[in-house]
Amino acid sequence: MADDDDTVLAQAAAWLAEGRGVALATVVHTWGSGPRPVGSHLVIDDRGGFMGSVSGGCIEAAVITEAAEVIRDRAPRSLEFGVSDAEAWHVGLACGGAIRIYLEPLA
Repeated sequence: MADDDDTVLAQAAAWLAEGRGVALATVVHTWGSGPRPVGSHLVIDDRGGFMGSVSGGCIEAAVITEAAEVIRDRAPRSLEFGVSDAEAWHVGLACGGAIRIYLEPLA
C-alpha cells in the first residue's frame, strides 16, 4: 500500500505544481466489511481527474462529487457511509460495513 500511497501523493503534488485545485480523501475509520484499509488515499483535481482508492465503485463516485465542493469552498469535511444509512445500498455497502472518509483541500 505504501507504494500506491506514494504514487497518489506524488500525483497530488504534480497537480498542485500545475496550479490545479486538489482535494485529498483519506480513509480514517472502517467497521465490518471495508474494501480499503484506514490510511488509503484518493486524490481528486478540479478538472475531475482522480487517482487512488478509498473504497470502490459508487462510494468513490460520491467522494469525487463532494471533492468538487471541497476544492471550491476550501472547507474540509468528513463523509460517512454505512449499513445504517439509507444511502448504504446506493453507494455499494450492501454487504455490510461502514467507512468514514476525511476529505480536505490541499494548498
